[in-house]
Amino acid sequence: MAGPLNYTTTIDANKTASECIGILARHGASRISLDLVDTQPSGLAFGIDTPAGMRYFLLPANAEGVYQALGKAWRKGSIPRRYFDRAQAQRVAWRVLKDWIEAQMALIEAEMVHIEQVMLPYLVVNDEGQTLYERYLDHGRRALEAAEEPS
Repeated sequence: MAGPLNYTTTIDANKTASECIGILARHGASRISLDLVDTQPSGLAFGIDTPAGMRYFLLPANAEGVYQALGKAWRKGSIPRRYFDRAQAQRVAWRVLKDWIEAQMALIEAEMVHIEQVMLPYLVVNDEGQTLYERYLDHGRRALEAAEEPS
């Protein structure tokens, strides 16, 4: 593997974030917001109507994780040094997220899966904005087990 997917992108993260918003909107998301850190996009939040009612999801664009991956690839000699910096990591993170969203929407359109199946880790599960995945990290398997019915 030469490097992380899209590691050579030159497309600005803000442009890609806008493309992600468009993809989600075209697929039925009714409430979409862009999270920012230091004026840079860091994630997306969206709501979409499902058979179980309105559900909310948070999709992170983990630029720090991409930065670490770019660093590993550069140290191995797999990518040139010019692709290893934080601005590039930001661009790559958003391109990867966009590709992932497009792939998930294609699966949903083909009726291979339901939105809850592919977005489940990102489902917001409480008023503090915690996702199911974050709750799982905090509480382990107990976060996924249903409460026992009283006898």
